[in-house]
Amino acid sequence: MLPRIKAEFAAKLLQWFDQSGRKELPWQIKRSPYRVWVAEIMLQQTQVATVVPYFERFIQRFPNIGELAAAQLDEVLHYWSGLGYYARGRNLAKAAKLIVEQHQGCFPDNLDALQSLPGIGRSTAAAILAQAFGQRQAILDGNVKRVLARYFVVAGWPGEKGVSEQLWRYAEELTPVERVADYTQAIMDLGALVCTRSRPNCPVCPVHAHCQARQTSNAEAFPSPKPKRKAPLRAVQMLVLHNDRGEVLLQRRPPSGIWGGLLSFPEISLEQVVPEWCQQNIGPITGISRRPPLQHVFSHFRLLIHPVFARLTNLKPQIRDDDGWQWYQPGISVVGLAAPVKGLIEQWVDELEAAV
Repeated sequence: MLPRIKAEFAAKLLQWFDQSGRKELPWQIKRSPYRVWVAEIMLQQTQVATVVPYFERFIQRFPNIGELAAAQLDEVLHYWSGLGYYARGRNLAKAAKLIVEQHQGCFPDNLDALQSLPGIGRSTAAAILAQAFGQRQAILDGNVKRVLARYFVVAGWPGEKGVSEQLWRYAEELTPVERVADYTQAIMDLGALVCTRSRPNCPVCPVHAHCQARQTSNAEAFPSPKPKRKAPLRAVQMLVLHNDRGEVLLQRRPPSGIWGGLLSFPEISLEQVVPEWCQQNIGPITGISRRPPLQHVFSHFRLLIHPVFARLTNLKPQIRDDDGWQWYQPGISVVGLAAPVKGLIEQWVDELEAAV
């Protein structure tokens, strides 16, 4: 790459950032490694507008690493509820404990140490070091991949090893020595605000002069999309079982996998008979009623949920004594809930209130 193009890219991008970039995001105010880290984890596969209110609530409750490390996972996931990709929340809690145990509560300031923490990959670690410590580190999140793939017309899906390696080389070459924190924010902002996935606003792009995709009027062709594979459909019955005290019975999911570590409703297959299954496994139920199915889309499959509401009259002793089960009091209990679970509980509460 010509030195002139490299220098011009950074200079023009920073000039644009000074005029149009985002500089008042909550993690940019009172900037610290901890705040930058929390924001970067939340921003993984999630847009800024969605993250901001979650970040503010999370930081208000967990203002530093010590507070986060000392918290119960249920409470951490409670403040993550609705943000999705819950492994991020679990990893955040694990990493906080490791920072306290292995780094005396001081946030690591080198790439290897950061990447050894759960949930922190190469680009996230580099973004933290650039924005919190001012280190010259190249980043390559989704927005940056799109900018560079278009600027250099890099064909192929960025998830492929060869394409990713090529984009990393460009990212490292273009990253300047000075104003690295501003530069990393600027190139992310460029992808989010100007060089968007569809209908990019090329005329206002500060680096359009040498953008090869623009020169061919073919910007939206880059980067290549992920090869499509039809997402399989899985269907389950979710049992919304409540008692006379206004509580709902929830079961903790396994630590890994979908909604890992969260509390959810018991699930059974469509073929299983609800009263018989409950009688054998949980306890007798009455007042069974069904609701229209609802669909929840994950990255690799679709889940069709058939809600079944019922009153649980007598909980089996082995369930009462099992830590994996918990009565949830809407509006009082502080636990992490996946969006469909939270929505069904709210629906049940609304129906109860309407019946009064």
